[in-house]
Amino acid sequence: MSGVVSEGSGKLSVSTEDYLKAIWSVGRGGSASTKEISEHLSVAPASVTNMLGRLQEMGLVRYERYRGASLTERGYREALRLVRKHRLIETFLLEHLGYSWQEVHEEAERLEHAVSDVFTERLAEYLGHPGRDPHGDPIPAPDGTMERQEARPLAETAVGERVRISRVDQSSPEVLEYFGERGLVPGRRLRVTETRRLDGVIAVEDEEGNAHTLGAPLARSMFVEAD
Repeated sequence: MSGVVSEGSGKLSVSTEDYLKAIWSVGRGGSASTKEISEHLSVAPASVTNMLGRLQEMGLVRYERYRGASLTERGYREALRLVRKHRLIETFLLEHLGYSWQEVHEEAERLEHAVSDVFTERLAEYLGHPGRDPHGDPIPAPDGTMERQEARPLAETAVGERVRISRVDQSSPEVLEYFGERGLVPGRRLRVTETRRLDGVIAVEDEEGNAHTLGAPLARSMFVEAD
C-alpha cells in the first residue's frame, strides 16, 4: 500500500491513532487478532472488540469477529503517518536533547499525537531526512514508502558468521538499557561464536573482542545483516 501521509482526513483521537498503529505493528502488513491488539495496548479484549467495530464504521479497518482486523487504505496511511512522527521524534530526542535510546520510545509515544504534519516535515528537514530511527527501524517517507529490510533475527545465524546489527525490535527500557550498556546497538559488528539450538542461546564477540551471551528472547529481538 502507498499514499501521501497527511491529515487531510481530519484529526483522529489519540485512542484511534494508537489502535491503528498497534494493528500495523502486530499485524506486520496483514491481520492482527483481538488478543494480539489487547496485549500490545494492555487493554481488555472486550474493549478492543468494541473499538474495532467503531474503527470499521469509520472506514479505517476491516474487521471480522474471531478473525481479527486489518487496515484499510486510509487506515494504513494514518498508521504510517503516526509511525513517521514517532521515529523522527525519537531521532531528535536522542541526537539533540540528550535522551538515551532506552528513554526515547516512551517520550515519543506522548509527543507523536501532539505535533502537526507541518512540524513533522520541518523536523525531518532539520534532521537531514534520516532513513532509520535510533533502534534501526526504517522511517516511513512522506509518501508512506519504507526502506526494504533484509535483516534477520540473530537467533537464525550460524557459528562463524560475521554480521552487523541492523535494528533492535524492542521497546522495553530494561532490554534497551541492557543492549546499550554493552554497545549492542545498530551498526555494531559481531562474530557468532556459539549457537545452542536446545535453549536458543547465542554467543557473539564484538569488534573489541568482548564476549556476549544472549538468551533466546534477546537473540530474537536483535536483527542483523551480513557484514
